[in-house]
Amino acid sequence: MKIATYNINNVNRRLSNLLAWLKRARPDIVCLQELKAADEAFPQAALREAGYHALWRGQKTWNGVAILSRKPSILTRKALPGDSGDTQSRYIEAAIDGLLVGCLYLPNGNPQPGPKFKYKLDWFHRLQAHARKLLKSGAPVVLAGDYNAVPTDFDIYSMNSWKDDALVQPETRAAYAKLVAQGWTDSLRTLFPDKPMYSFWDYKRRRWERDAGLRIDHLLLSPSLAGRLKKGGVDRDERGRDGASDHAPAWIELR
Repeated sequence: MKIATYNINNVNRRLSNLLAWLKRARPDIVCLQELKAADEAFPQAALREAGYHALWRGQKTWNGVAILSRKPSILTRKALPGDSGDTQSRYIEAAIDGLLVGCLYLPNGNPQPGPKFKYKLDWFHRLQAHARKLLKSGAPVVLAGDYNAVPTDFDIYSMNSWKDDALVQPETRAAYAKLVAQGWTDSLRTLFPDKPMYSFWDYKRRRWERDAGLRIDHLLLSPSLAGRLKKGGVDRDERGRDGASDHAPAWIELR
């Protein structure tokens, strides 16, 4: 089973990129972030024609998450619990072919300090609480998405331009580390302990051309799935295509 996460950065603007990648990569399950489309504007028909069922929670202009799957899916959650007043579309969860898949788009948090950074950390704490309950259930779970967290200095080309960014702050890294320490496996770092595995290259300052990347797209596995991790990677070539997102798809295969 091949599972991918892909911050598409506007699903309609980059629909041709997405469809071409789906045809090349043939993932079984895909978690999408930053749809930047209202629910009624989600391109369900085109994705169905490509062979994918879809569940989504859109939001006009910003955010938005979706789960695509070759096999039918059952929606289990359309929001992260813990704050009924949070209206941002950042989490969706589904049961698919014996797995529970959580797709997330964690807040960016900039500028920091400030209310946006507080929202990021509060969201992280809510994710920790929900993830803990998922682990206690014993279900096989994948939590995949854009975490907007650079776990260590090894996961970024250089700290020089980013030292004040919310993605690398000690509080952000501590929150990610605390999440993983619950018992989750950071799949790509487990498979590639000695390679950066960048998944995001900012549009500014020729960062793609210079390979000035960051690893912020993660696929976390519950203990029952960790032993089934077979291989994985980042489809870096997608970032270099015309009209590309500033992220590349990150993916794993499970036995």
